[in-house]
Amino acid sequence: MGLTGSSTGARILNSGLHIEKETEQDKVIALAGNPNVGKSTVFNSLTGLRQHTGNWPGKTVTNVQGRCRHKENNFIMVDIPGTYSLMANSVEEEVARDFICFGNPDAVVVVADATCLERNLNLVLQIIEITDKVVLCVNLMDEARKKKIHIDLDYLSSCLGIPVIGTSARSGGGLAQLMDAVASLTDSSFKLKPLRVTYCDEIEKAVSLLRPAVADLLKGRIDSRWVSLKLLDGDESLLSSLKNYLGGNLTPKISEMLDEAKKLLDEAGIPQSRFRDTVVTKIVKTCEEICRKAVKFEKREYAERDRRIDKVLTSKLTGIPIMLALLFFVFWLTLTGANYPSKLIAGVLFRLQDLLHELLQRISAPSWVSGPLIDGAYRTLAWVVSVMLPPMAIFFPLFTLLEDSGYLPRIAFNLDNFFRKACAHGKQALTMCMGFGCNAAGVIGCRIIDSPRERLLAIITNSFVPCNGRFPTLIAVITMFFSGAADGAFKSLASTLILTGIIVIGVAMTVLVSKLLSKTLLKGMPSSFNLELPPYRRPQFGKVIVRSVLDRTLFVLGRAAAVAAPAGFFIWILANIDVSGASLLTHTAGFLDPFARLMGLDGYILLAFILGFPANEIVMPIVIMSYMASGSLTEFDSLTQLHTLLVSHGWTWLTAVCVMLFSLMHWPCGTTCLTIKKETQSLKWTLVSIAVPTAAGVVVCLIIANAARLLGLA
Repeated sequence: MGLTGSSTGARILNSGLHIEKETEQDKVIALAGNPNVGKSTVFNSLTGLRQHTGNWPGKTVTNVQGRCRHKENNFIMVDIPGTYSLMANSVEEEVARDFICFGNPDAVVVVADATCLERNLNLVLQIIEITDKVVLCVNLMDEARKKKIHIDLDYLSSCLGIPVIGTSARSGGGLAQLMDAVASLTDSSFKLKPLRVTYCDEIEKAVSLLRPAVADLLKGRIDSRWVSLKLLDGDESLLSSLKNYLGGNLTPKISEMLDEAKKLLDEAGIPQSRFRDTVVTKIVKTCEEICRKAVKFEKREYAERDRRIDKVLTSKLTGIPIMLALLFFVFWLTLTGANYPSKLIAGVLFRLQDLLHELLQRISAPSWVSGPLIDGAYRTLAWVVSVMLPPMAIFFPLFTLLEDSGYLPRIAFNLDNFFRKACAHGKQALTMCMGFGCNAAGVIGCRIIDSPRERLLAIITNSFVPCNGRFPTLIAVITMFFSGAADGAFKSLASTLILTGIIVIGVAMTVLVSKLLSKTLLKGMPSSFNLELPPYRRPQFGKVIVRSVLDRTLFVLGRAAAVAAPAGFFIWILANIDVSGASLLTHTAGFLDPFARLMGLDGYILLAFILGFPANEIVMPIVIMSYMASGSLTEFDSLTQLHTLLVSHGWTWLTAVCVMLFSLMHWPCGTTCLTIKKETQSLKWTLVSIAVPTAAGVVVCLIIANAARLLGLA
């Protein structure tokens, strides 16, 4: 199995989705399946790095396409959204259904979990009702063997009437056989007799009454039996899709037959309110009957280990404390491990800066060239890389390991009750976790929330958790002002404990503001959702490291670097243009100072947050540069020297507290704001996403600062 790439080729419009074909012989394969069955692993193993992503037309759900070459055949794999059914109860289900119905894929590969096959067959039977071209990929066969679960794949294939292939995608097992089956299916060499679920006599009679008129309208483009069932179910989203993709409405004859069929069902005691339940019940019973013979459990308690672990990790008594302890451990490891590589990278980059200065001096470059380019743009870029790269290179793999092991859904489970009480969505806990690495990534992650109202809640409040760019400021302030009394390892532990407390405040603000917004600007009740707790799995350390470094660390670092360099250039200009004996930087800070003092800050600090809009990492360097009254960012050998500088400019414990709180709660960075604009397609909601955390930060700082002064504490 290999890959092919193409920069040119025929473009076809497939269910509103642009797909590039190298030749007309290329086959389009839809990859479907429940969440957490290893569908992405199958997709990644088949397509490698030849992938590209985008949004489904008019949707915020991501589509991923990739190329796969197998035995001289080219296949275009389309990873459709993970879903439990095609009943169109969510955006994901609607997108998956529409692509299978109207996207004209040459085949559909349904990925199922071998450890819970019965539940997965529900989707398989629904897809078989739409198309004959289906291959069942029973994935995670290695895990099934460990749990002493035996699956008779041959019986399953004969019962379903479709090819059934067992795979272990993480190790690549069975994927070649899977593509053999796909190739046979797409060249019509595989004879199919797919199973059709037979419903009760009343439903079958109603379908037979309606089906001829529907078949006349569809003209073989979609299975008329399945569409008849959907019309009897009253599926409005399907009617809309039929109109969009086929360009036609129901004919008078269909409407007449539909009314007659529904009347027939009413008389038989199956009103439309009970129709879907009746259909689903029959599908579920069929799944049970098939699996009773196809699946054998050597140990009935095969999932007992996971249940025992979940009794601890998702318990009301121990779930939250363990979650906080894990958070503490991740941050401690990140902070402790990042110190040495950060100093090493800074040493290399700032040494290179000296060499660049020498080079410009040799060619007699004027100071107005070397200043903004080296002392401004390059030095800012070097600072951002040295403080961001090491902690991200540690944090992202740790975060991905938790994700790969199956623990992140447990976090969502533990926090679901809090978000539901705030009239928000339980999945917001997952998007909030994504925001720890990068708020822009967290905003993109909000696509997993179906409800537009709840998705906006998650987007607006995502910046209440500190991203990797705000950690340097928080860590430096904590170390200088609050953990200085401790020594050695205790100093690191004290810093981590305080940082964890700040994170908890951010989470609490996320829930509180979500509650306020749901009662005012975004009124509504929380929607229900199914949160499946996947089995615990041993993380693939090699793939985790590669994926987290390439897909997350370098991606976020590159984006931060792209805005940090121009920002450094601009800051140097402000610091080096004098007007009336003072720089523009000083004049601006003086203008902001009265209001900043009310918040427990000063004008230079508030200006640093404003100028740090492109990248939060440069806030503290701007403060240092302003206090030093120099035209470039200044490097200190130790935090002790930096502490002395800050105290000499009026910093107290109250200033430090307010700086941390405002760093936690203020406008998102420029990259995140652009991401919000792209995701919401609305300038209004982008401005709201800026205003809400900023207002929260201003109000909290005003309250803390003035309360401390009134009580004589500052």
